[in-house]
Amino acid sequence: MVKVAPSILSADFCNLERDIRRVSSADWLHVDVMDGMFVPNITIGVPVVRSIRKCTGMFLDVHLMIDKPARYIDDFCEAGADLISVHLEADHPTRIADALRAMEANGVKKAVALRPITSAKAVLPYIERLDMVLVMTVEPGFGGQKFMESQLDAIREVRAIINKYHPGCELEVDGGVVPGTSERVVEAGATVLVAGTAVYGAADPAAAIEALRQSQ
Repeated sequence: MVKVAPSILSADFCNLERDIRRVSSADWLHVDVMDGMFVPNITIGVPVVRSIRKCTGMFLDVHLMIDKPARYIDDFCEAGADLISVHLEADHPTRIADALRAMEANGVKKAVALRPITSAKAVLPYIERLDMVLVMTVEPGFGGQKFMESQLDAIREVRAIINKYHPGCELEVDGGVVPGTSERVVEAGATVLVAGTAVYGAADPAAAIEALRQSQ
C-alpha cells in the first residue's frame, strides 16, 4: 500500500503540535527545510525538528532543500530525523556521497532528491546505497504549486532504475499531489506521496490521508 507523508509546510505553525496530531494516522511526517539559498524561501531548521521529535513518535521524513547539506547531516540526525533527503543539485557529487555516509554513520535512512531540471540518471552513482529517491513534481521552494505533468516521465525513469538496481528502494513524489494526480504518480511508480494542501486543506485530514493511501 502507498505511504502518505503530510507536509507540515501547509500546517499552522502557531499550532504545530496540534496540526501534527491531526495527521497522526499518516505513515510519515514530511518536514521541508529551506535555507533561502538553494531555494528562495526560508522555513525551519534544526531546533524545530528537535521540538517536533519531542511531541511525536511519527517517522520524520526530513527534506533538506539547502546548500551544501553535508554540513548539517549530523545535526538533523541528532535532532531526530528518521530519513533525510539531500538534493543532488545542492553540492558536488563527492560531498553528496559524504552526506550519505554521515546518514549511514548516524543510523538514519538515506535519500537523494531530484529537481525537475535533473535527469533521472543522476541517481545511478548512489542508487544501490539509498533507501529512497525523491522526485519533485514542482520546483522546490514553495507549497501549493501546480503539479508538473512532464515529471510523470521522470517518475517512470526513476522507477525503472530502482527496479533494475535496488528494488527495495522507496520512490517518493512531492509537489501538487492531490486526488487526480496521486493516482497517476502511483501508476508511474511512486510508493510514498507527500501532500500538503491536499491533507491540511481538507475538512477531515484523516479521511484525506486514507483517500491518498488508496491511490492506484
